[in-house]
Amino acid sequence: MFPQLVRIIFAVFLIAGVPALSWHSARPSRLQGIPKTALYLSAVVSQWILAGIGLGVVVATWPGWYKVCFHSMAPSAFLQWTVLLAVGSVLGLGFFLLLEHRGWWPEESEVVRLLVPENTRERWWALLGLAPTAGFCEEFLYRGFLLSEASGWFHSVVWGVVVSSVAFGLAHFYQGVNGMFRAALLGALLAYPVVRLGSLYPSMAAHFLIDATALLWLGPKFVKQEDSSGVMP
Repeated sequence: MFPQLVRIIFAVFLIAGVPALSWHSARPSRLQGIPKTALYLSAVVSQWILAGIGLGVVVATWPGWYKVCFHSMAPSAFLQWTVLLAVGSVLGLGFFLLLEHRGWWPEESEVVRLLVPENTRERWWALLGLAPTAGFCEEFLYRGFLLSEASGWFHSVVWGVVVSSVAFGLAHFYQGVNGMFRAALLGALLAYPVVRLGSLYPSMAAHFLIDATALLWLGPKFVKQEDSSGVMP
């Protein structure tokens, strides 16, 4: 009973505690004037700490890594699923950004603009710090641990996907309604190969590629377009 209680407490923290911390700490008024590299470092450290706690919970309360989908798979299948997930997600993200640019979708929050890298140092941080951290930590926490745990609560993989995807969306509270909705959709998409193949690896690799593309190309591209068109100050 105690191991199950530990998992429940950690799962509830992912569902409610992380969004609360996101809302409290990632406000424009708090972030203004802080160097982006410091913000990146804070995000990287906090995610690895949370993932480390999650790994500890898994080791202490579950009989093996199979529960969180660390299963090997054929290289060809890994490559195929990674490419499909990454390309589909980037196209979807580009579509939402295009709608936003045309005024047909809610604008990004100011926090998102504050986090877009602007120089070479910040781009390296995004590529080597933020993107791989999100790829491993967020996939393990939401598509590995929480998806498995929530599926057990409801005795339903579908509900496990719903809960983990909504929680993943809420974790991006700082991005506003637009970002939370996109993150929830992305979470559901990345959960599909985990459920079908029983492996997190394609979702981890795709998540890294998606974040790297968003931070290094799509984000700066649309911020520049908005600034030049006068959509945002």
